[in-house]
Amino acid sequence: MPRRLSEADRSIWNAYAGGLAPLRNRTPAAAAASPIPTPTARPAEPGGKTEAKTKAPRTIAQPLTVGTPPGGLDKATWKRFRSGRVTAGRTLDLHGMTTQRAFQALLSFLQAAHAEQIRCVEVVTGRGSAETGGIIRREFPHWLNRPDIRPLILGAAHPHALNPGSVRLILRRIR
Repeated sequence: MPRRLSEADRSIWNAYAGGLAPLRNRTPAAAAASPIPTPTARPAEPGGKTEAKTKAPRTIAQPLTVGTPPGGLDKATWKRFRSGRVTAGRTLDLHGMTTQRAFQALLSFLQAAHAEQIRCVEVVTGRGSAETGGIIRREFPHWLNRPDIRPLILGAAHPHALNPGSVRLILRRIR
């Protein structure tokens, strides 16, 4: 016997279906007579602002910093990862690229490695010149914290203290 929709499920469906346009030469199906829920307003704050109650989007609380142990990874694994004993499944070298090209290469590299369930990757940014320190190396931590990249990465560390031009990333597992 098929499961019946609850009243809450039906109202959610009606709210979604109400925003759709029917196909050409078709009449829309009759919607159920249940009311569409509207967001409730919070009481006015002293500043006179009111906000609608909505579910906040899922965000990652802490920004990623290179060398900081992440939550969700035990100390022994972090120690092995940070000391360079976890081998990188893939390596990306960003030497000689413009920042825009390097960012696009990093994005596609991380998405492909995550899809293939590679656990550890290494990205070589280079040390840069003595004057600037390297534009890619300077921008790299900002790129890792972008909303399209941050959910893929669990932690980051330099594989060796004397090599700041290379960063190893431990990627999140697909669950």
